[in-house]
Amino acid sequence: MEEYVVLVDAHDRQIGVGEKMASHREGLRHRAFSVILLNGSNILLQRRSRKKYHSAGLWANAACGHPRPDESLPAAAHRRLTEEMGIRCDLTWRAVTHYEANVGKEMIENEIVHLFFGNYTGSANPDPDEADDWGWYRLESIRQQIKSANCYSYWLREYFRQRLI
Repeated sequence: MEEYVVLVDAHDRQIGVGEKMASHREGLRHRAFSVILLNGSNILLQRRSRKKYHSAGLWANAACGHPRPDESLPAAAHRRLTEEMGIRCDLTWRAVTHYEANVGKEMIENEIVHLFFGNYTGSANPDPDEADDWGWYRLESIRQQIKSANCYSYWLREYFRQRLI
């Protein structure tokens, strides 16, 4: 089944719709979101499944993705958190950022990303096609490791670098 992303200008105004894989191969700017779950001074990280089309096997935030055309960002964030990690919790929009990066396999992420945060104390039930491991990690430990370790996704490193987390 083909998936589509919302193409946007530099101000996050919709300028069209593009097929997801083609948009990533061409590096077209599109709308995305990331979900960050916190539990006190801990952050929930997932290791992306080795089946993922890019950044496979890297540690990332709880969930991320793209809103479907005509889907609100909050609805998309909740949908993907449930699909990826089997988690339902309240989420709050907190920030927006932009990054562009070659993420391997001839894929370029050029995303205006909306960050949603939630406080969560429960467990996860990840879809193995999405994540093959997960855990709670001390924010300070990740903040120190992420500067030099290459086991984290580009976007997670970028969120820490920008002090969004």
